Amino acid sequence: MKRHATATWHGALGTGTGSITTQSGALKDNGYSFKARFEDESGKSGTNPEELLAAAHAGCFAMQLSHFLAENGTPAEELKARSDVSVEPSDGGFSITTSALTLEAKVPGIDQATFEQLTAKAKDNCPVSKALGAIKLTLDAKLV
Repeated sequence: MKRHATATWHGALGTGTGSITTQSGALKDNGYSFKARFEDESGKSGTNPEELLAAAHAGCFAMQLSHFLAENGTPAEELKARSDVSVEPSDGGFSITTSALTLEAKVPGIDQATFEQLTAKAKDNCPVSKALGAIKLTLDAKLV
């Protein structure tokens, strides 16, 4: 399976603007800019590649974990996954350095040890985690 997204950029890095559209239509001409990427911690001035990467990682991890939990006979009632992706100055430019996953999970009937084993397995084996092999991946998972 292949999916695509399109990014259009106009102007110089610091003053230009762009838009991102996804194949599914979930994003359609969503704006992004230097400010949205590097200056606005609130996230109100538009999306950026790191935010989209965080969404992909959280979604992939939750889906992978739901599969492992079902295989274990303890399907999840709810998984709230979040990824915080960090971009830091590096060698005169910037580098994505980490994706920190956090999870609050409602999983009836599972014991803590099995939960920890399956969450770690999902973190290591979801396709987005595998693609992010060059950066630090962390996980803080809690049963609620």
